[in-house]
Amino acid sequence: MIVGIPKEVKDDEYRVAITPAGVRELTAAGHTVMVEKDAGVGSSIPDGEYVATGATIIEDPDDIWAAADLVLGVKEPIAEEYSRLGARSDQVLFTYLHLAASRTCTDALMAGGNTAIAYETVRLSDNSLPLLTPMSEVAGRMAPLMGSHHLMRPGGGRGSLVCGVPGVRAAKIVIIGAGVAGMAAATLAVGMHAEVNILDRNLERLRQVDHHFRGAIETVASSTHAVEEACADADIVIGAVLVVGAKAPKLVSDDLVARMPEGSVLVDISVDQGGCFESTRPTTHSDPTFEVNGSLFYCVANMPGAVPHSSTHALANATLPYVLAIANNGWKTAVREDPALAEGVNVSGGAVVYEPVADAHELAYHSLAHALA
Repeated sequence: MIVGIPKEVKDDEYRVAITPAGVRELTAAGHTVMVEKDAGVGSSIPDGEYVATGATIIEDPDDIWAAADLVLGVKEPIAEEYSRLGARSDQVLFTYLHLAASRTCTDALMAGGNTAIAYETVRLSDNSLPLLTPMSEVAGRMAPLMGSHHLMRPGGGRGSLVCGVPGVRAAKIVIIGAGVAGMAAATLAVGMHAEVNILDRNLERLRQVDHHFRGAIETVASSTHAVEEACADADIVIGAVLVVGAKAPKLVSDDLVARMPEGSVLVDISVDQGGCFESTRPTTHSDPTFEVNGSLFYCVANMPGAVPHSSTHALANATLPYVLAIANNGWKTAVREDPALAEGVNVSGGAVVYEPVADAHELAYHSLAHALA
């Protein structure tokens, strides 16, 4: 099989979908790997390292899209790439897609007629998300750091030090969601000596959080009232809500933001899925924030892209076994043999085969079994 890795073209995206170690595994299995020139430079991986493990460097991304049986990416295709999606109807695209938040990308994939498998909806029998987890961990750990930076006056915030000093209270950080990203955020927030509250609807999960942190943070059963009460005097609010494959619920209204301290900071990790704050809209690392009712919103849609060397290796470690399964067996056999990978198939043959995406855009839903026939 020919595996293609084009360079990411989304603003401020420096990750790449494969490492030289992954290239070695694929070429050893008899596959051809085509990597676009300088695709790994942003992650501190020069072309020479790919060549040394068996890859071919390609100048023109159109050549990769035209030749590859399997295209690996990091972020969802953007408008300038839509025309490439129809290069081959038998092609498989394996990347983060977040289609519930993008009707235009969904339409482009349907028009292309190929098969699109989303990292973020590959789901194991215990409901864990093995390909989303590493980036959730990165984004979660970054969230208090970004919130802390922007809480300082040069960052646009009210001028508070998260950890406080003797005689001056530490900042209050509220984390909405106790999943992978929320726990990662809580770990950093506790380490920064902030006052930390974490909210979740799952009481058993909150018991686990309480046990894990040995009472160092306050756990709160989430409800509309609890969110409002927790956020009203928060310095930093971190949205870490996930509904797998679907749009995130809007939990923080603009009216609530107006009641928060002026110069507070809201970090929405859920922005890829539409965000959990009313006014969330995607931003970039170059222009990361905007103001809402006196507070600062940080809604960068590819947070892990700011630390691409770490993120690329963490992501590639997780995706490689699935990449090898698809390359060795073809996507249909790989999906039949692995129910977790089957959960990742979002679009195939011009149809949406993942129900939450169909529901998000009021599109017809077609069963994956039909696509596998």
